[in-house]
Amino acid sequence: MTLDNPLVVTAGEPAGIGPELCNALANADVAKNIVVVGDASLLDERLQVINTPFPAPVVAGRPNPDNAQTLLDGLKLAVDGCLQGKFSGLVTAPLAKNVVADSGVAFTGHTEFLAELTQSTLPVMLLVAGDLRVALASTHLPLREVADYITTDRLISTIEVLHAGLQLRFGIDEPEIIVCGLNPHAGESGHLGSEDDAIIAPAVEATKRRGWKIRGPLPADTAFTPAAGHADAVLAMYHDQGLPVIKYAGFGSAVNVTLGLPIIRTSVDHGTAFDIAGKGLADPGSLLAAVELAATMAAR
Repeated sequence: MTLDNPLVVTAGEPAGIGPELCNALANADVAKNIVVVGDASLLDERLQVINTPFPAPVVAGRPNPDNAQTLLDGLKLAVDGCLQGKFSGLVTAPLAKNVVADSGVAFTGHTEFLAELTQSTLPVMLLVAGDLRVALASTHLPLREVADYITTDRLISTIEVLHAGLQLRFGIDEPEIIVCGLNPHAGESGHLGSEDDAIIAPAVEATKRRGWKIRGPLPADTAFTPAAGHADAVLAMYHDQGLPVIKYAGFGSAVNVTLGLPIIRTSVDHGTAFDIAGKGLADPGSLLAAVELAATMAAR
């Protein structure tokens, strides 16, 4: 397919594998649908590039916080272009949260940064591997803070964003969503924690009353099995409850989608891989899948 307006791809942390992954796109059919934001000296000349040169020398595998602000400025440029309709959507190569934070910028990740840029109140992270879709009720939080973060109102809002995103971005008219419990065995009727009965179950019931197909809370060790029945998405309560499943199912080809933004945004399912940067070992599969999914969403 050919889009009316191209997708914008940010090349990510320059000392990581992001530029290599973008260069691999030059050989793919999707190249006609993308513009890459990054340092042109690191990118294939066949790509259409918006040049954002880095002030400090780029050495593969050795990130420099002095380059972080230029990286963030490139992200802002890409987001502004999406909001203005110049680009059909945003695809992001990986960056390193700690490197950006070491530059003095308060930064917890792409998802939160993009929400701030687009003035979105509740971004929802959704990982996609084929027909498996896993959303997160909380993202980059220490585990000890998760139980306090999850409230009935916040879960209702998260389910609303997920339900709307499945309709808008994936074309599913009546999404079926399974909601995971927080505790083992979904709390075992309160014997293993009260959050499932007191917080999660009311959110499920509130959204079910709208006629939506929502089930839960189900124990996480059941929610991803055939015994749980069909689901268009599973809502996990925290990062490492949902991501191990999706990465086992589709590592290297899974896609990270941010719902709840006014723009299309997809990304890779992996990090910067400093250990293999510059060695020609990076697998572009996830970035290619992210571009293809964003193009499908844009065409829809």
